[in-house]
Amino acid sequence: MSPLLSIQNLQVDFGGHGAPFRALHGLSLDVTRGRTLALVGESGSGKSVTAQAILRILPRAATISGGRILFDTGRGATDIAALPPDGPEMRAIRGAGIAMIFQEPMTCLSPLHTIGDQVGEALRIHANASRAEADARAKDAFARVGFPDPERALHTYPFELSGGLRQRAMIAMALILKPALLVADEPTTALDVTTQAQILALLTRLQDETGMAILLITHDLGVVANVAHDVAVLYRGRLVEAGPRDTVMRKPGHAYLKALLHAVPRFDMAPGERLTPIRPAKAVIQPARKPVAIDSPILRVAGVSKTFTLRSGRFGGPPRVVRAVSDVSLDLAPGTTLGLVGESGSGKTTVSKMVMRALTPDSGRVLFNDGSGPRDIHALAGADLFAYRRAVQFVFQDPYASLDPRMTVRQILTEPMEIHGIGTRERRARAEALMAMVGLEAGALGRYPHAFSGGQRQRIGIARALALDPKVLVLDEPVSALDVSVQAQILNLLKDLQAALGLSYLIVSHNLAVIDYMADTIAVMCRGRIVGQAPKAALFRNPVHPYTRALLAAVPDPSLDHPLDFSAITGDHSDPVRWPEPYRLAPDEAGHMVEIEPGYFVRQGAADARRAA
Repeated sequence: MSPLLSIQNLQVDFGGHGAPFRALHGLSLDVTRGRTLALVGESGSGKSVTAQAILRILPRAATISGGRILFDTGRGATDIAALPPDGPEMRAIRGAGIAMIFQEPMTCLSPLHTIGDQVGEALRIHANASRAEADARAKDAFARVGFPDPERALHTYPFELSGGLRQRAMIAMALILKPALLVADEPTTALDVTTQAQILALLTRLQDETGMAILLITHDLGVVANVAHDVAVLYRGRLVEAGPRDTVMRKPGHAYLKALLHAVPRFDMAPGERLTPIRPAKAVIQPARKPVAIDSPILRVAGVSKTFTLRSGRFGGPPRVVRAVSDVSLDLAPGTTLGLVGESGSGKTTVSKMVMRALTPDSGRVLFNDGSGPRDIHALAGADLFAYRRAVQFVFQDPYASLDPRMTVRQILTEPMEIHGIGTRERRARAEALMAMVGLEAGALGRYPHAFSGGQRQRIGIARALALDPKVLVLDEPVSALDVSVQAQILNLLKDLQAALGLSYLIVSHNLAVIDYMADTIAVMCRGRIVGQAPKAALFRNPVHPYTRALLAAVPDPSLDHPLDFSAITGDHSDPVRWPEPYRLAPDEAGHMVEIEPGYFVRQGAADARRAA
């Protein structure tokens, strides 16, 4: 059978102000009807350029300088590469023949229009549908992709949706015209593991129902192992390996794919085993101080709660009160790592913001002990607050958004020192030492953030956090936006920094494999409460709570011998009312933490009282 899409010897060049650059070097691959081809590689390998070339939405600086992109429209093969990007024939293929799901739905959905309008727009443009017909079919599309209330979704704006629902809206928009080929560019990168599993299950089900082909662009080898039929591996714009999934994943032939597989965090890693990045970074770490020995926790979160008041969604309606964090208690021992895991909306980031004093808790306290005794950080003022700001630093999820594009790296690293009154001569030497500490050249201090890769920008973010010689780092999803090889570099770097500088880490993440590699103790959050807390070895050896088990079951494993059970992943896992006894919680019931073995606490409900009733 002839392929639906055949890319033959494709070359894409970038010009513009800099030196010419070839992004794709003679790429050839086929996408077959009804099958999923996973296009795998690191950032910069040419994956997204391939997708943009297929849709003819390349940047202005890029040109297709050679090769063909043959697409079977049903009336014969059309060479997409030869069509004008803005011509009527290409516009007819986009949407109706080939559709695309982008990596970040929030930047691709218009904030000014409801998602009902945006999904129905494709019908009005391509099928000349009336407003009523477009709304009716958009409503059906929302139902197919799993919206809980398709009627309400028609009138909902993107900012009112969770990340998972925004991605479902993008899928509904892409599939409304029933395209023959769906190009999915990192469709689950920013989602937590359970939402990711639901989206992958949805794509698999829709493919079975419609027979469409999927070109899945990803760097997540766990996703590849669970949904792909075929695999193609790109390295610096060249195809280095391709074939059926089972053959490629079980017997990788190219050294690059073997290296990618070794860079992925796994649950079966031996104690002390390190990840193997493709390109190890040479970090030169020089401790600036000797860590102070403290017997008590350096950071203690004691019974904090936080509520937010939101608009009702209707004009004149009563506001809604959302309890984001409810009676959360955590202890971070000096020199150790506490991992805080849970789905989006579980309250993890709210807890981290209260630790940073960016939010004030409604009740409870956050205590910090730098060796002079625990102090409530929300009662600090003046010089004491200034000292706390220096001792506890934050590493953001998206390094590009958190680095000022108008400042050089030198200015970014020396700004905290300037604010805290560190001498001018010391700043220059400290900035160079920080660059060496995170494995970057001091000669790059004069460059701007846009001149660095994603992994290098995250290193700059870590260097900035270390500029004031802190004692605690709060890391919010520090590697979720990075590909696996760069992820391995950053995680190893964080481990080395902790060992050399005596740092304490609070890591917020939804990636349990990352938490397993980094953390000493793990706390699991669901709907604002801690439902399980234990040493890492105990939690993964014996995941008692049903929510913890669901999170572990949803992590895609690169091994073909441990496939995801999509049928077991539903929305019930995060509903306390649906948990089995003794973990079930009635609406508004707090439950209580029970120690099931030394240091291992699990939240349980009042099962005995319910049985008696």
